[in-house]
Amino acid sequence: MALNAKATQEFIPIKEVRDGIVVLKDGDLRALVLANSVNLSLKSDDEQKATILQFQNFLNTLDFSVQVSIQSRKLDIRPYLLLLENRVKVQTEPLLKLQTKEYIEFIRNFTESVAIMTKSFFVVVPYTHTVLKSDSGIFGGIFGKFFKGGSKEENRVAKEVDFEEKRSQLEERVAVIQQGLGRCGINSAQLGTEEVVEVFYKVFNPGELEGKIKLEA
Repeated sequence: MALNAKATQEFIPIKEVRDGIVVLKDGDLRALVLANSVNLSLKSDDEQKATILQFQNFLNTLDFSVQVSIQSRKLDIRPYLLLLENRVKVQTEPLLKLQTKEYIEFIRNFTESVAIMTKSFFVVVPYTHTVLKSDSGIFGGIFGKFFKGGSKEENRVAKEVDFEEKRSQLEERVAVIQQGLGRCGINSAQLGTEEVVEVFYKVFNPGELEGKIKLEA
């Protein structure tokens, strides 16, 4: 019996990525905030307690839910080795040239025997726009005709206004997240369109090489 094949896109709830904002098929919005990590083991006991307490206070002040996603990937060392090899070609000092070659060989052998992983930390900030819907009764009769009777251009403008309003609310939430993380000593940055697309591309194509997303310290 033949099975109906479905495209992968049908199983992904994402409609589009617009201005760095993920628009879901149900109309909800998501923003991705990239955050760096903090090594508590390098801090004193008092600093550890202060950081944990600050993070706890930050979570308690949120009036909306967030999701923290951690992605671990094997580090692609080839670009770094290529950089070193190019430096060997222009190196004129014989001793430095030899030492660089030995260093390249050490790095290559070490990374082949040990899996060096990189971790990326993302905070997914949601915005759900709740709309009271009614297709019957007085509200359905009056407002249904009002919203469904517009021209294509009017509907397009209405959708644009709706998106801008929801994005404004979402960006306020992103600002709250970044301020809270900053008080914990965590640097963060909201991802743009290309960076968001790259993140999801890597999620659905785990065999590809690691991307170039970086966060300035």
